[in-house]
Amino acid sequence: MADSTETLLETPLAALHRELGGRMVPFAGYAMPVQYPAGILTEHLQCRETAALFDVSHMGQAELVGEGAAAALERVTPADVQILKPGRQKYGLLTMADGGILDDFMVANLGDRLFLVVNASRKHVDLPYIESVLPAGVTLKPLPDRALIALQGPQAVASIATLAPGIAELGFMGVGSFNIAGVPVLVSRSGYTGEDGVEISVPADLAEGFARTLLALPGVHPAGLGARDSLRLEAGLCLYGNDIDETTSPVEAALTWTLGKRRRTEWNFPGAERVREELANGTKRLRVGIKPDGRQPARGHTPIHAPGGAAIGEITSGGFGPSLNGPMAMGYVARDHAADGTALDLMVRGKAIPARVAPMPFVPHRYAR
Repeated sequence: MADSTETLLETPLAALHRELGGRMVPFAGYAMPVQYPAGILTEHLQCRETAALFDVSHMGQAELVGEGAAAALERVTPADVQILKPGRQKYGLLTMADGGILDDFMVANLGDRLFLVVNASRKHVDLPYIESVLPAGVTLKPLPDRALIALQGPQAVASIATLAPGIAELGFMGVGSFNIAGVPVLVSRSGYTGEDGVEISVPADLAEGFARTLLALPGVHPAGLGARDSLRLEAGLCLYGNDIDETTSPVEAALTWTLGKRRRTEWNFPGAERVREELANGTKRLRVGIKPDGRQPARGHTPIHAPGGAAIGEITSGGFGPSLNGPMAMGYVARDHAADGTALDLMVRGKAIPARVAPMPFVPHRYAR
């Protein structure tokens, strides 16, 4: 049983969450809103139909400053960071010597520095790991005095562009500095929902007023961790600690698209030996999308069997998709059971639920292209 005396950290928006009726739960060491009075289903659908505001201030933000910062970061990731032009951002993986995934992260080129966002549950591991490989002249600066707000949904960009028209000019994965309602912010056109939208880094002391300004925009509603999870699962996006971790490789996780083309010729990143071998000869298991037959969802850690047969894997994330209007899951299965359409049995409380391997995303992405 967890120690109930553990002191949870709070984000700069904690008082606002409580004022809005947010139900606070422990997440990655923070008290975070899992939902508001409207409920997870409504919040999920509002994000798909209009715009939802998420507090993601628990994430770790940092800057990498100095000549050769991009090359230095490549010492811990297979991503091609040096190819990133100013005003652009990309998704990458931090890998370990044995090929496992230490974390996933976002990196943006701000011209004179790199801007990093890492997971809340991993920032205490990630930042020292990055720092450990830095040459003289390159410095990692954590930014604990910044909040992070995600505004997601088909109306998100149009709404915020009424306050800063230049945001509408950003392409997908574009980044820029803006002044919104007197607040200097860093905006990236990205997110974790499969919808168009932005993530906004804002000074912590101005975050609550800034969030209130966004919530006053037409069509914008607050949303919590529950909707964020069902949205990202419908979008087929990994959650660190569930779908990827130190035991999974980029190849097993079906994240080979994050490996830079140049990096695949240099093979000079942590875990390159394992990644190269798995690309050449295949892996024993693969991350796949799974659709259960019927309406019953299967949750994380549900064993996956061949129909009427032996165990071949495990679900890592599962639930009900409000937009999909049905259950969905992702997990790892033995490679010879990974093809789309392959029949599976999901062992829910000892009973076999028929399912099949399904392509992801379960709900099409609607990023700005």
